[in-house]
Amino acid sequence: MPFPEKLLNDNEDVILDLRPHWSTLARPVMAVLVSVAITIGLSQVGPSNLVYVGLGLLVLSLGWFGVDYLKWTTTNFVVTNDRLVYRAGVIAKHGKEIPLERVNDISFRQGVLERVIGTGDLSIESAGAQSRETFEDIPHPARVQNEIYRQMEASSARHADRMAGRRELSVPEQLDKLDELRQRGVITQAEFDAKKRQLLDRM
Repeated sequence: MPFPEKLLNDNEDVILDLRPHWSTLARPVMAVLVSVAITIGLSQVGPSNLVYVGLGLLVLSLGWFGVDYLKWTTTNFVVTNDRLVYRAGVIAKHGKEIPLERVNDISFRQGVLERVIGTGDLSIESAGAQSRETFEDIPHPARVQNEIYRQMEASSARHADRMAGRRELSVPEQLDKLDELRQRGVITQAEFDAKKRQLLDRM
């Protein structure tokens, strides 16, 4: 299921909402296929009571697939414009959050087969006591790494803009703003002169 929007902060957008790579379901799927083949084979060549053995194997493999599928569909690795979020669990949930400004380094690891099918492990180093977290079976980890770096740069730029907006204007800058308001007719000449005297007296 997708990451719940109610868990997002104000002005926060989901950039990536990923589940573990499909290869995590490969073994239970293979078990189901093998169980089906065994059941069909026993029904054709074996005694009739052996068919129940095949059916038992099929039920077990379907149960294995069902449990793993529920785990897969309830696991999210989310990249937003503010943070990284990992959530997992069918009934009881557990998760981790890493603000983008605390991320120091991102690396990924792929074996030969993992490169072929497009999966790998993503390691994220952040400020804190447990400084490195590894997330397994991430689809296309190199692309995810690049996207996280892009969001980190955008977050830094937004932070710099906010800090610049909070900077108190100097007296000449305030006078320029007042003069602009006077020229637009927002304030009168008398109001401009009075405010100008106040500002100059502070110098």
